[in-house]
Amino acid sequence: MLLFLLCFQILLIIASVIGIIVYRLSVMIAFSRKLPNAFNGTDPIQKLLTPQTATTITASIISFIIIMILNMIYEKVAIMITNFELPRTQTDYENSLTMKMFLFQFVNYYSSCFYIAFFKGKFVGYPGDPVYWLGKYRNEECEPGGCLLELTTQLTIIMGGKAIWNNIQEVLLPWVMNLIGRCGTVSGAEKITPRWEQDYHLQLMGKLGLFYEYLEMIIQFGFVTLFVASFPLAPLLALVNNILEIRVDAWKMTTQYRRMVPEKAQDIGAWQPIMQGIAILAVVTNAMIIAFTSDMIPRLVYYWSFSVPPYGDHVHHTMAGYINNTLSVFSISDFKDKSYENSDAEFGNLTTCRQYLIKKHYLLTCLHFVSRYRDFRYPPGHPQQYKHNIYYWHVIAAKLAFIIVMEHFIYSVKFFISYAIPDVSKSTKSKIKREKYLTQKLLHENHLKDMTKNWGVIAERMVGVIDNNLRPKLE
Repeated sequence: MLLFLLCFQILLIIASVIGIIVYRLSVMIAFSRKLPNAFNGTDPIQKLLTPQTATTITASIISFIIIMILNMIYEKVAIMITNFELPRTQTDYENSLTMKMFLFQFVNYYSSCFYIAFFKGKFVGYPGDPVYWLGKYRNEECEPGGCLLELTTQLTIIMGGKAIWNNIQEVLLPWVMNLIGRCGTVSGAEKITPRWEQDYHLQLMGKLGLFYEYLEMIIQFGFVTLFVASFPLAPLLALVNNILEIRVDAWKMTTQYRRMVPEKAQDIGAWQPIMQGIAILAVVTNAMIIAFTSDMIPRLVYYWSFSVPPYGDHVHHTMAGYINNTLSVFSISDFKDKSYENSDAEFGNLTTCRQYLIKKHYLLTCLHFVSRYRDFRYPPGHPQQYKHNIYYWHVIAAKLAFIIVMEHFIYSVKFFISYAIPDVSKSTKSKIKREKYLTQKLLHENHLKDMTKNWGVIAERMVGVIDNNLRPKLE
């Protein structure tokens, strides 16, 4: 039963991501049908608004709404599964619930971001041989400039929307509940009721009150670290949100909730390994975002290797000709779509198509293909036509090398800093050792005192028995 619920939740998340993809494709198709023929896909619909931008923003908002709805479902499912396990202690219960809730929300919040960063536009084929879903649905592609801007938009809307929604919820929910509670009491009763009794009618924090505060911070920590390479402003926004969050929590806990009962805790429990895992994963994700989502590596490879002989024609290292080098040539006659079979009259003597070519409807479609077609392949007529060229393999090797070097370098720095700056300082360790010594000494002395006292009582009894035995009996 539990396995079925987990599989169902995962499939629900996948279905929501696919639904957003279908929405993007549908909106782009609607734009392409209604816009004029001379529209090249980047001209503004209104000021500072393009079809890609409008589609990305609306899709991100819909994705955020779906995420917040699924969160309420996942919370109930995680609590139900944990209750079925019957943990022995409150600590075991919180640790088990922590892992389940985090895994659910990790997939829920970050699945769309991982899709945009690492999967969108990576498996689309090339003009004439595109990749289709189920044989008829074209795979989604990135904008001509790549998916980095779309990833930034997605992160901004989800992270900002989540912070705003949580703060509003934390302020309004307890305030409204207390207002309803005061309205339900007898009018004028508060004037003669002691303050401690008024505080008793405030909201109860509950055993999981701080759990949701930890969860909110961990999800925010994931947004800040996992995708910071695409959204460097995220740490600053998180800092501003946390400053506001501190004041909101202080107001909430002192005026809207009962005073919490203090409890001892050895550490923060399962949150510590979760944060360590996110920090390790963040190194990999940011390295892959820089390597595969951005254009940094292709630019560097072109600048240092392909702009000068033997691959380039420039005398010095330069970025001139980079854009032209990223666009591949293809033959219009190689289109497999039936809509192009009778379009020779529209194309005239044109046999190839590259970016920024606009002529009537079919050439507009040709532009649509090539503007999405940023790849490194051999041109038609080459013995290995439409196969990846040598520049592609140089770029792939450079990307993999960059990921490996960056990971090892950051991990080395991390372990060095962990060794140089320990979690517990030497003075604190000395104090802990001294406290343990004093505690053991105190226990030992108390044990000796108890033994001496007990032996003294036993000795007195033995002396009394001996005296009674040696004393002559009176006849």
